[in-house]
Amino acid sequence: MTRLVQVAVELQSFLDSKSWPNCVIGGLAVLRWGEPRLTEDVDLTLLTGFGNDEPYVDTLLARYKSRIEAPREFALAHRVMLLATADGVGIDIALGGLPFERNLVARATEFEFAAGERIRTCSAEDLVVMKAVAGREQDWLDIKGVLVRQGQRLDWHTLIRELRPLCELKEAPEILEQLQNLRAQTAPT
Repeated sequence: MTRLVQVAVELQSFLDSKSWPNCVIGGLAVLRWGEPRLTEDVDLTLLTGFGNDEPYVDTLLARYKSRIEAPREFALAHRVMLLATADGVGIDIALGGLPFERNLVARATEFEFAAGERIRTCSAEDLVVMKAVAGREQDWLDIKGVLVRQGQRLDWHTLIRELRPLCELKEAPEILEQLQNLRAQTAPT
């Protein structure tokens, strides 16, 4: 785990030196807000907006190796970069531009994972939103862990306000119902 934290710290320091707004999402954020689990890569959202991704993509490809063929084309088409450090630690960077992603980065806060190793992660609410939209089995397990661990501290107004338009965009209103059901199941009795 220590190596992942080091990679996240180094990546954020590099992006911050460029004044590129970003925050860690995914497994490291789950460790902060939910139930501990094994994670093998660093996931991060980098705000690039829309239509100007090339400088970000080119700079990151000059610094990190790609895990796929034709990484520039893939990143520009799919808005995600699949990178790795020289020693093979995976880095997944989502190129953000949606209002939700701007809000996510704006709400991010720092957390000390180890002595002197601080990482800016998304909020617990934003983590739940991203996991619910992704909707894989592991995502719902992660959400349950966040709901159990954070309990009454979660801001459900913000969470639902951010999730609703993404569910509409995905044409998947059942996500909200599934989340509300899980909320009821994990509520303290």
